[in-house]
Amino acid sequence: MSEQTQETDAPRAVVVGAGMAGVQTAVALREQGFTGTVTVIGAEPHQPYDRPPLSKAVLLGKTDGSAFDIDFPGLGIDLLLGREALAVRTGEHVVDTDAGPVPYDVLVLATGAEPILLPGTEGVPGVHLLRTLDDVERLRPVLAGQHDVVVVGAGWIGAEFATAAREAGCAVTVVEAADRPLAGALPAEVAAPMTSWYADLGVELRTHARVRAVEPGAVLLDDGTRVPAGAVLVGIGARPATAWLRSSGVALGAHGEVVTDAHLRTSAPDVYAVGDCASFPSARYAERLLIHHWDNALQGPRTVASNILANATGAPLVAYDPVPYFWSEQFGRFVQYAGHHTGADETIWRGDPAGPAWSVCWLREGRLIALLAVGRPRDLAQGRRLIEAGAVMDVGVLGDAGVPLKGAVV
Repeated sequence: MSEQTQETDAPRAVVVGAGMAGVQTAVALREQGFTGTVTVIGAEPHQPYDRPPLSKAVLLGKTDGSAFDIDFPGLGIDLLLGREALAVRTGEHVVDTDAGPVPYDVLVLATGAEPILLPGTEGVPGVHLLRTLDDVERLRPVLAGQHDVVVVGAGWIGAEFATAAREAGCAVTVVEAADRPLAGALPAEVAAPMTSWYADLGVELRTHARVRAVEPGAVLLDDGTRVPAGAVLVGIGARPATAWLRSSGVALGAHGEVVTDAHLRTSAPDVYAVGDCASFPSARYAERLLIHHWDNALQGPRTVASNILANATGAPLVAYDPVPYFWSEQFGRFVQYAGHHTGADETIWRGDPAGPAWSVCWLREGRLIALLAVGRPRDLAQGRRLIEAGAVMDVGVLGDAGVPLKGAVV
């Protein structure tokens, strides 16, 4: 019997991806009592690290790194770093990597998402992405040199980088093809008040601005305008990092994500998926969700680990149906979001959106389903619990920013 397929006494759990979702899956397996071998395969050579600090403290040099404070050897977790996963042979239970095959009994796909490149800019000097520790190392000198910076895309990552660049003393221009910031994430009336945040921090925001080309020292827009650019940061979105799975027989969705069931199992036997690379059916929202946020990568692994152990013991499986949550620190504001608003039939504002602190609540048939809070963390904390509970709200009371959110429950 070959090395790839020989049986061993201890079950072998292999996790592909050494980001938050992959690392937390390995840790959760140990915490929940998995006694077999646990191996994490990571494409980057660095010790596994957290990503949110990259666009803030690490980028600005306020801290050296964001490595997870986890005793991998003490937990019996083997790290195979600097190894790229190439394919999965699901029938043989083998992951092929650039350093050879890795056999598994149970496999968890946690490869996250990768930034979308601006067409025509791959390999162009001075064009940057912000996803990895190596990306940050390349961007630090840009900020230290106080270069003129053009940010392409007024989404979450673009706003966070623009904030950091201004703090470092750079002149910053943000160009956005849509008519407003966060066009793909929030309704127009909710994103509109955020437009002024850019000017408040001295950032020039250009909407309806499409990039035709990046030239030495400038970004050329479709209307012929040349915007000075000592460096360009591309933040136009991300896609699931799953291209390596296309020939593996694991079902992928319309966005290239791994399609799972409610228990985070994929179409292949003994293969699970979690985090940014996977979508799951939400009973709460009656649709399939693909969530590219930190909290999803933190919460999902507990469900994956539980179901791996349940599958081995015959215990009931656990469904994954969280209230999505994320936050962003931008332009001196703390923005938080919980839930999923696309199915809402009513929108209620709390506070003045021209002020420093306000919230927006989305309801469906009187129940709170989503909430955006700007500088109102108590609204977010209470709202998240109320969404979880499916609470019915008194609309008249809900719109009074002086009343705690929980005070609006019918």
